Order: sequence, then structure tokens, then C-alpha cells
Amino acid sequence: MDHLTRINLDHWHDAIAAHGYTPEQINDITGDPYDQWTVARKEITHADQHVPFIYQHALPDHDDVRAWADSLTAASRKQSAGRITTSVGRHRSLLLLGPTGTGKTHQAYGALRYLAPTGINWRWTATSSADLYAALRPRAGVDSETEFRRFAHARLLLLDDLGAAKNSEWTEEINFRLINHRYENQLPTILTSNVLPKELLDRVGDRVSSRLIEMCDRIVIKGTDRRKQAAA
Repeated sequence: MDHLTRINLDHWHDAIAAHGYTPEQINDITGDPYDQWTVARKEITHADQHVPFIYQHALPDHDDVRAWADSLTAASRKQSAGRITTSVGRHRSLLLLGPTGTGKTHQAYGALRYLAPTGINWRWTATSSADLYAALRPRAGVDSETEFRRFAHARLLLLDDLGAAKNSEWTEEINFRLINHRYENQLPTILTSNVLPKELLDRVGDRVSSRLIEMCDRIVIKGTDRRKQAAA
């Protein structure tokens, strides 16, 4: 995206207003490729391109999810040491737990959309555990280690449905390497899982669950299956 380009903000008004900004501010063309509004436009464009269609109007309506996002924003600005272009800071991660259909993925993508207008270079990466394993499965013409680093070193990572796939030594090792790298480097990660807290150890193993407990703010999303309600 050219930094002199205005963008369509029709479905971003709520996310922008949540931070006290206006669409006119976001589309203020200063000519500076590193100013807050230029970065915000780039992040909004990134979200429009990578958030799944069904979540393109999502915002976090859970107070604790929004509080985590606000804390990440504040930490990133503080750690930028006054630089104009602010990058993602080191921060605690977020673990969303709860039964299928209660809105965990909605909250997760909502958090990413909520963060977009803040003028920070998030450039997040999102995947499900099933897609992660598919991307890393050894096959001709693909360097699995290069693919792994794309997720492990992401500035901000969303990993959806952790623990949903059938466990094996290979998936357990992938989970450990990924979570351990992000744990050791305090790289903020949003994780969702249908696994209840008491079942987490059995699904992901003690090495992973131990790190998740230490590195994450844990939120249990309660309620009934929204998809079944919508179908009914």
C-alpha cells in the first residue's frame, strides 16, 4: 500500500472510535511513511487482507480481552523508547479457553482488529493448529524449518484451536518448540483452545502446559454454542 493512499474505513468506525480516533485522522495523509496514521492505514489494510471474512467486523466484547490488548499497546509504546515507528513489545500472551462455539476465535480476531488502528507495526500472523501442522509437514520442495520460523518469530501470533488435533510425538514436539521459543523471548501470542483447563495437560503435554500457565493471561469464555443457535 502506498503511504499516500486513503483507504475505505466503512466497517472500521467502531474499532477506530474505541481508541478515540476518527476516520478523518486515520486517513490524514501527511506524506510521512512512518507517522502514526500511515502505520494505522497499513495495519488496517493488513487486517482486511488476512482476517477471515466471517470475522471482518469482529471486536472483542470481553472486558479482559480488551484489557490485554490495551496492555500490549501500552507496553509496545513504552518499549519503543520514543521511536516514531513503534513495533510490538515483549509482553504476556493470552489464552482463551472454552467449549466449541462460544466465540473464542471471534474474540481473538476481534483483538487483532482492535489493535490495528493504534499506529503500531503489529504485522501479525494467524493460523490454526491444523494449518500449522500442514504447513510444517515434511514434503518435497518445502523447507519446514523456514516455515517454522515464520510462526515462531512472528511479531504477534494467533494460534487457533490448540489441542484440537490428534496428538502424536511429532505434533507434541512442534507445539513445544513453538511455545518454548515464544515463552523464552516473551513474544505475545493469542491462543485459543476448546480444551478445558483441567484437560490441557493431557492434550498438549506437561512441557507445553507448564509454559502456557506461566506466559499467558487465561480467560475462560463461557456460554452455549453460537453456531448451533444461529442454525436453529
